[in-house]
Amino acid sequence: MSRIGKKVVPVPVGVTATIDGGLISVKGPKGTLTMPLREEISYTVEGGNISVIPANDTRRAQAFWGMQRTMVENLIVGVTTGFTKKLLITGVGYRANAQGRNLKLQLGYSHDVDIAVPEGIEVKTPDNTTVEISGADKQKVGQLAAEIRQWRKPEPYKGKGIKYDGEFIFRKEGKKK
Repeated sequence: MSRIGKKVVPVPVGVTATIDGGLISVKGPKGTLTMPLREEISYTVEGGNISVIPANDTRRAQAFWGMQRTMVENLIVGVTTGFTKKLLITGVGYRANAQGRNLKLQLGYSHDVDIAVPEGIEVKTPDNTTVEISGADKQKVGQLAAEIRQWRKPEPYKGKGIKYDGEFIFRKEGKKK
């Protein structure tokens, strides 16, 4: 039994959820998100709630139950409040600058790194060493943050690189004589 899957997903006022043709569509103030439905799970929209229950008693249906409920909840949260990831850049000469639909990073390479921002995602740079990624789709926001972080992962000796806000970097002591 999934403790997460048993809970119903409340649909707030101003958000509409419909199920048709193997897709669930959620429309809210921040836009519309859709997700394909799994055949192992049955979804019902009734009385301002979405309930997710396994369609049969197989191990596969039990495995997908909680995850599918969480994914439906992420659709609801995405169209109401949205998701945000904050990246911090540490290092001498490392900086970021948002220019329209592009993000320009200077990370110590001989060239600047230009990253195209996908549709539906907004990137802001409040200062040179902070990048804020926000959008309605949790997967797209996380994927873009991971791709940006991939260019310079934080290293343990000097702490240089790109890290998530709140991420702890285990620092190591350098070599001794």
